[in-house]
Amino acid sequence: MNQLYLVMALAGGAGLSIQAAINSRLSAGVGGQPLLAALISFAVGTLCLGAIALWQADWQSLGTQLSNQPWWRWLGGLLGATIVFSSVFLAPRLGIANTMFLFILGQLVAGMIIDSRGLLQMPVRPLYWWKFAGLGIMFGGLALFMFGERWFARS
Repeated sequence: MNQLYLVMALAGGAGLSIQAAINSRLSAGVGGQPLLAALISFAVGTLCLGAIALWQADWQSLGTQLSNQPWWRWLGGLLGATIVFSSVFLAPRLGIANTMFLFILGQLVAGMIIDSRGLLQMPVRPLYWWKFAGLGIMFGGLALFMFGERWFARS
């Protein structure tokens, strides 16, 4: 596996935590409105991606390619907005680490389902016992992470 890909994935995960913290502070700065903060975040991201796309993208064939997409491929933007809103809303309530831990577990479960069934036109990747064991260890880790202080606090 390409090590650059691993570093990119780790950096992306770190970016999600940083983004959640920044956006939750943005929400506080705009009157405690997580929906407005998510909208602002998406608008800034859209402007940045738009500027890069103006320089990098092949715009010639976009019209034809865009109209040939199945309906479900348009849901990515909706899911992205939901994730950003959820992180803005949950980060101050659950904490950044707890929110990200839950996000990661949700990603792993959904990823295993998608991979094992080849859903959304992805290649099929078989599931093995060690993947379930790893997921179980992560669920145990989540329980310790979120409830350990309550379970092991000395009275």
